[in-house]
Amino acid sequence: MPDAFSDIAAELEQIRNANLWKTERNIISPQAGYVKVEAQGSAREVVNLCANNYLGLADHPGLIAAAHKALDDHGLGMASVRFICGTSDLHKKLEARIANYLGHEDAILFAACFDANGGVFEPLLGDRDAVISDQLNHASIIDGIRLCKAVRYRFANGDMKDLEKQLQAARSAGARRILVVTDGVFSMDGYFARLGEIRALADLYDAWLMVDDCHATGFIGAQGRGTPSRAGIHADIITGTFGKALGGSAGGFIAAAGPVVDLMRQRSRPYLFSNALPPAIVAAAIKAIDIAEAGNDLRQRLNANAQHFRTEMTKTGFSLLPGEHPIIPIMLEKAELAQEMATRLFDEGVYVTGFFYPVVPQGKARIRTQMSAALSPADIDRAVTAFVKVGKQLGIIA
Repeated sequence: MPDAFSDIAAELEQIRNANLWKTERNIISPQAGYVKVEAQGSAREVVNLCANNYLGLADHPGLIAAAHKALDDHGLGMASVRFICGTSDLHKKLEARIANYLGHEDAILFAACFDANGGVFEPLLGDRDAVISDQLNHASIIDGIRLCKAVRYRFANGDMKDLEKQLQAARSAGARRILVVTDGVFSMDGYFARLGEIRALADLYDAWLMVDDCHATGFIGAQGRGTPSRAGIHADIITGTFGKALGGSAGGFIAAAGPVVDLMRQRSRPYLFSNALPPAIVAAAIKAIDIAEAGNDLRQRLNANAQHFRTEMTKTGFSLLPGEHPIIPIMLEKAELAQEMATRLFDEGVYVTGFFYPVVPQGKARIRTQMSAALSPADIDRAVTAFVKVGKQLGIIA
C-alpha cells in the first residue's frame, strides 16, 4: 500500500480516537415516521426523528405513482447533460412549476442543492464584485464562494450591525455587484435568518439577496413558499432542494430572474457537466409541489408535532435550543455523549443521530431531532419517554 494511504489510515485512526467517527445504519423500508433498520442481523422498527421528511411525503402513494408513470413514459434516465441531448418536457415543467411556486421568472435544475450552491457564484461574480456571507452558512455555500473570484466578506450570524459594516466596506471598495447570501434556516440550530432586516440593508446598499431555503421550501411561509414568504420579502435568488420536504428524493434548483437563470444555463459548471435529473425524480417533485402548495393540514400537523415535542422535552430538563422550526436540537456538548445517547435511544426504539465536530463546532455536540407530519402525538410521547429513560441513565437529567 502506498505511503500516502498509510497516512490516510493514520488520519482515520485519529478520527476514531477522538470519538468523531460517523457510522451509517441500513434502512430497509421506505423513509417514513417509522423505519425498519438492520441491526445485528435482524430488522428493527424505530420511530424516526432524524429525517428531513418534514411533510411526510417520502413514501406518499401519489409521488410513487407519478414516478412509476414517468418510468413507463420517459425511461430510467437521460444519459446526458441537458444541453447535449438530455432535456425532457418534464424538466421544463418542473422548472416552470418551482419558479411559479416561489414567485420567480424562471428556475434551473441541478443534481443536488449542493451543486446549485456550488455553481451559482462563479458565473455571477468576478473580481470586480463582492459576496457577503453569514458565518454559519451551509458548507455548499462556502465551497461555492471559494470557486468565484469575488472579494469575500463575512458577517457574524444574525448580526445586522456587522452585515451593514461589511456592506459599507464592499461599497466603499467600489464593488460592481454585491451579493448577500444566507441560509433561510440554519439547519444545525433551527434558527431563522432575519430576512426582513437583511433585505432592507441589501436594498439600502444596492445589493442582491440570495437565500438557501432547503430547510423551508414546502412547509414554511404561506402555502409553504419558504422563509422569504414568512418574512414578507422577495429574495433575488433562491436555491433549494427536492430532497427534503418536497418528496425526499434528490435534485436541487436555482429560482431567480430570467437573465440569472439563462446565465446559469450557459456558464454554471455543475449544470453543464452533470447528467440531467432522472424523469421519475422530476415527476415526483412536480407532484410534491402540488401537495405542498395545498398542504395546510400537513403543515399544521408538523407544527403541532414540533410544539408538542418541544414542550414535553423542556419539562424534562433537557437543554434545547429555542426556536419555532421543526429542527429541535438537544444540546449535549460532548461528541462521545451524543453518540452514546443516540446508540441507547436506538435500543429504545428511537432513531436519532449525534451531531459533532466538524458538522458543529467543538464543544457543541447535540442530538438534532427533526419533526415530521408523518408522526402522531403518540409517537412523540414514545420518543420523549425514551429520551427521559436514557437521559437519566447517562446523568444528563435528574
